[in-house]
Amino acid sequence: MVSTLKMRNPATAELLGEVKEATREDVQKAMTVAQSARSIWEGVLLKERLGYMKRLRENIVDQADELADHIAKDTGKVKLEALMSDIYPTVGMIRYYERKAASILKTKRVPTPMILMGRTSRVEYRPMGVVAVISPWNYPFQLSMVPIVSALIAGNVVLYKPSEISSWTGKVIEGLFSSLALPKGVFQVLQGGKDTGRHLVDSHPDKIFFTGSVATGKKIMQSASEGLIPVELELGGKDPMLVFADADLDRAVNGALWGGYTNAGQTCMAVERVYVESSIYDEFVRRVKEKTETLRMGWTDEADLGSMTSLQQINIVESHLRDAVEKGARILCGGKRINRETLHFQPTVLVNVDHSMRVMQEETFGPVLPIMPFSSEEEAVELANATPYGLNASIWSTDMQKANRIAAKMDSGNVCINDVMVGVANPHLPYGGNKESGVGRYHGPEGLLTFVHPTSVVTHPGKKTREMNWFPYSKEQYEAVLSLIRLFYGSNPVQGLKGLKQIVKEFFRSE
Repeated sequence: MVSTLKMRNPATAELLGEVKEATREDVQKAMTVAQSARSIWEGVLLKERLGYMKRLRENIVDQADELADHIAKDTGKVKLEALMSDIYPTVGMIRYYERKAASILKTKRVPTPMILMGRTSRVEYRPMGVVAVISPWNYPFQLSMVPIVSALIAGNVVLYKPSEISSWTGKVIEGLFSSLALPKGVFQVLQGGKDTGRHLVDSHPDKIFFTGSVATGKKIMQSASEGLIPVELELGGKDPMLVFADADLDRAVNGALWGGYTNAGQTCMAVERVYVESSIYDEFVRRVKEKTETLRMGWTDEADLGSMTSLQQINIVESHLRDAVEKGARILCGGKRINRETLHFQPTVLVNVDHSMRVMQEETFGPVLPIMPFSSEEEAVELANATPYGLNASIWSTDMQKANRIAAKMDSGNVCINDVMVGVANPHLPYGGNKESGVGRYHGPEGLLTFVHPTSVVTHPGKKTREMNWFPYSKEQYEAVLSLIRLFYGSNPVQGLKGLKQIVKEFFRSE
């Protein structure tokens, strides 16, 4: 029986179309084709692979307005956010790799220690093979395209499963790659839900790159471990924002609003917890509430906030708010859906919160700003690090010495000072999380190196029949090795010099 996924605009409930879900047999067939294509793509010169990606970038830019419209309809986000947070980072990353990939992936000569005299050493970066990219629905274009492009540039072939919630963007991406006329099997799309994802993991790819929830990431890691498949997991966050009394308050308030509400709060790097120094807490809360109430919801070019994308996620947001209110929290504004036909959820300011509440411990992934006071730098750091997550943190202070000192104490893969979430937009920087926020890094040089096997190669001219460390062993050989260790690594190299004659003798002895 053929199963299909219905694609709807969550902001209007408009039916966009249907796609067929890939079965186990479809996945196995795709894997067979990919295995046949891997040697072909690996044999394509890096310069040619980058040529394909250059054309891809240019096609994306040429179609940017249309693509932004597609992404907005698929996710319910406003069109500017689709352009700004999905398309812009993607083309920026492609351009970065066009310029940097050759130096990142170039074979590198490395020093050879004295004891291995006569040899040369190098590191080669070899493709892994078939990479499975499983992407999320919140930024379905950027969070699909960047790992796909990175894996392809590094010489791998890709099996790509879009989220079942944003299948239409998956179709759009498939169309962009179809226009490149890549060799058969280099890039294939497998639409579907959890079953398709499980079949893809079970097909034993050479690497799995997953972006999504912590719960699903743990299941993928467990399944992958049975075949020792390397995984990279870009997971959730519960990102803290620390606002000190000496911060620029207007900037901090505006940063909190954008960091908490952009993409309807459905961002793994979103501001999900705000800690404000007690002396400015009341004023900060007043301004945040006041500005939150001016934000425009809808789905037009004039809207600030679009809809949420997933009904299941709305249920999580509502459960977090219920739990918080039951434990004493107070909703200052927002806190509910606009209607039951679409997935618009009001931006919400929450106070009287503490760490006994789910909204301060679990990823909410919605337009909710819980705000809590702190009284000291030490307390702020302790609160910020007191969750299982460690993806992003922001520090707000005009005292740069203090801000940098606190940033160094954040158990987080990414930190911003007087800014929010922008690290992900700099293609030179690695991106990823600590603790339950993920495993591994991509973007920057790490974004290519995560898709290759660094391979060490040592070369000897091969003109000697024996090395000093080979059989047969002798007392003289022992003394020579001991002298070498003392000479290069001991506190008194003179001891090693005493055996220099024996070292030379053993080194040049070939019989």
